[in-house]
Amino acid sequence: MDKVNSSVVSEFVLLGLSSSQKLQLFFFVFFSVLYVVIVLGNILIIITVISDTSLHSSMYFLLGNLSFVDICQASFATPKMIADFLKDPKTISFSGCIAQIFFIHLFTGGEMVLLVSMAYDRYVAICRPLHYMMIMSRRTCTVLVIISWAVGLVHTLSQLSFTVNLPFCGPNVVDSFFCDLPRVTKLACLDSYIIEILIVVNSGILSLSTFSLLVSSYIIILVTVWFKSSAAMAKAFSTLAAHIMVVILFFGPCIFIYVWPFTTYPVDKVLAIFYTIFTPILNPIIYTLRNRDMKVAMRKIVAYYLRPKKISEISLVARNSLY
Repeated sequence: MDKVNSSVVSEFVLLGLSSSQKLQLFFFVFFSVLYVVIVLGNILIIITVISDTSLHSSMYFLLGNLSFVDICQASFATPKMIADFLKDPKTISFSGCIAQIFFIHLFTGGEMVLLVSMAYDRYVAICRPLHYMMIMSRRTCTVLVIISWAVGLVHTLSQLSFTVNLPFCGPNVVDSFFCDLPRVTKLACLDSYIIEILIVVNSGILSLSTFSLLVSSYIIILVTVWFKSSAAMAKAFSTLAAHIMVVILFFGPCIFIYVWPFTTYPVDKVLAIFYTIFTPILNPIIYTLRNRDMKVAMRKIVAYYLRPKKISEISLVARNSLY
């Protein structure tokens, strides 16, 4: 890798989200707060799922894994983007650029399959409730998680096989806040049309197939519930509407950037924020704050960690009053 590129391009320059100094300071504070919320929120979900035995079911097992993927997805480029708001020029080494491409496709590819697995879990729970425990066993869920990581790994390795050996002889300016594959490929010193088509086909098949499966599962669930009762239909629609919103915010930018004819637009880097930052913060809100069991379990954990502190403070006050 280094032998191919060390004699020409050893680093790339990232233009970031804005060249305005005032905006960069605002973005530094804004995205720093968002990143902290993402990490703490998803860690809280993981701890809650592990700690509370009432949540040791397939749905929450998949939810805990989704939170872990969200932390990874938000961490592959966001910390560097936040640090870059305070410096100029914003550079990244060639190896670092390749690493970002590797991780973004690993995590996004894995999350797509994981979202499909969660939709399948809801489909079985609603459409085949009597067989739910047998179908969605812990072994099945473990296999689904392994498949999601395997699909993400195969997807990202296939993407890198198209780009890692491309010759880069300049320019080396990437108009984004991270090494986005379409923009990096455009900098290669050769006609990359065939490679661009392969990348579009690769990402297009994964994005469109998983998106189609998600939409189909939601339609089947709504149709099944509709035949049961109007009240159940309203409740299911309320829940699935929030899920569909997350799916659209996650898949929409991915499909726009990677499935349309291989042309880059200024709005691409804004759309990239949705699946790298906004989706990881929306998932905890949609899948936990709207879930009664998760809210109850989180209150138990908070009460567990706060109550001993209060008791110790009361006993200390009582002891001081005696003396």
